[in-house]
Amino acid sequence: MRPVVRALAAADVSEAPGDLERAASAVMGALPGPPDHEAARQQILAFLAERPDALERSCGPGHLTGSALVVDPASERVLLLLHAKVRRWLQPGGHADGDGDLAHVALREATEETGIDGLRVITPAIDLDVHVFRDARGREPEHLHLDVRHLVLTPPEAEATTNHESDSHAWVREEELVAYDVDPGTLRMARAGLELLRAHPELR
Repeated sequence: MRPVVRALAAADVSEAPGDLERAASAVMGALPGPPDHEAARQQILAFLAERPDALERSCGPGHLTGSALVVDPASERVLLLLHAKVRRWLQPGGHADGDGDLAHVALREATEETGIDGLRVITPAIDLDVHVFRDARGREPEHLHLDVRHLVLTPPEAEATTNHESDSHAWVREEELVAYDVDPGTLRMARAGLELLRAHPELR
């Protein structure tokens, strides 16, 4: 059975902090994926069951984050940001900071980090990933980011600008991603998002 896929604008998603149950529901409802994606689903759910503070960045071992695969639906180009803290090309994203509506987190972070108005976030989540965050500047201790990732679509002819969190940005085609040395999780997320977009032309 095909999943029910919805495109939500900023006015359609909650700005009120959610809770762990809402976050867990988003993780359970994420689209199916390869074994590493499914392993991340189980790891995130177990973490949520053990840590009532999992939505807060003060949770030392790790915390939930929300990411956005920002795509121009006309060209199918993906927006990458050169992250200032880790010195790698990554998707927009950030801490939940108590917000259990992880689609809202992804949309908020994408808007803040790209400067693009009129973005649409697609639900359900397309990818799940657990990775160790390492601050290249050595200012933060290593910890886990339990990342729930959504496809986010731009309006026509959108132009991006970066904020203080990124040093540069690039619009990249799928076949060009390897040239930016993105990690395997980013590649997996990009493939999942583009496959979803191609399977649902009504989203364009």
